[in-house]
Amino acid sequence: MRASLIQIAVDGDEPVDARRARAASLVAEQRDADLVVLPELWPVGAFAYESFAPEAEELSGPTHAAMSKAAADAGVWLHAGSIVERAPDGRLYNTSLVFSPSGDLAATYRKIHRFGFDKGEAVLMAAGDDLVTVPVPGLPLGLATCYDLRFPELFRGLVDAGALAFAIPAGWPARRGAHWTLLARARAVENQAYVLACGTAGTHAGIAQAGHSLVVDPWGEVLAEAGEAEEVLTVDLDPARVTTTRDQFPALKDRVLGTSGC
Repeated sequence: MRASLIQIAVDGDEPVDARRARAASLVAEQRDADLVVLPELWPVGAFAYESFAPEAEELSGPTHAAMSKAAADAGVWLHAGSIVERAPDGRLYNTSLVFSPSGDLAATYRKIHRFGFDKGEAVLMAAGDDLVTVPVPGLPLGLATCYDLRFPELFRGLVDAGALAFAIPAGWPARRGAHWTLLARARAVENQAYVLACGTAGTHAGIAQAGHSLVVDPWGEVLAEAGEAEEVLTVDLDPARVTTTRDQFPALKDRVLGTSGC
C-alpha cells in the first residue's frame, strides 16, 4: 500500500477557496497512491479561532464537494483532514472527512480532545464522543486528530476496534515539535500499528507550524519525515508488518488494565 501525506502550507493571506482548490489539485495528482492524508483544519488554520464561525460549513459543504471529486479523480482513499463543521443544532465541531476511491463519504470523526485549556478550540467547539475506524482494504484505519495524540487510551480503543494504522491530521505548533515526533512514535510502539501523522506548514494566526509530518512503522521506526515547508511525503507500507510485529513481540496479549476482564 502506498500512502501520501500532503503537508500543505496554510497562509492567512490565501483565500480559503483558493487553498481548497489548491489542496484538491494536490490530491488529484496522487494517482499512484492508495491512501492520501491531509492535515487538520487546513481550510482555515488550526489557530485561526476568529475564522472558525465565519468559515464553518455543513458536512455537505464546499470542502466535501472539492475533496470528493479529488478522491474520485485520483482513485484513492482520502483522509481529507478536518473542517470546522457547523452541525444542524448550530454547534461547531472539528470534523474529519474520509472519502472512498469513488468519492463517497466513507466516515466522519469529530475530534474528542479539544485543545486550549478553557479557551480557543476548547470553548469554540463541541467535543465528539465516538471512536471511528475506516475499513481501508488491508489496513483498517483508526481516526484521531492532533491533540488526541496525547491521550493513549483513545488509541487502545481504536486497536480494540481493529485498527492496524492511525491517521492523525494535525495543526501542531513548532514550539512543541519535539512532542509531535515523540508521541507519534510512542503511539506506534505501544499499539504496534502504523502511524500516519500529517501536519501543516506555514503559520496559523501568528503560530508557526511544526511541519515534520511522519510515517512510523509498528516497531517505532520512522519510515519517512517531512521538513518544515509544504511537501508531499510518499511511503510504501506493508500491512503484514503489523501482524508480524504483533506475533514476534506479543505485548498486546499481556494487557491487564483496560481489558474486559479487569
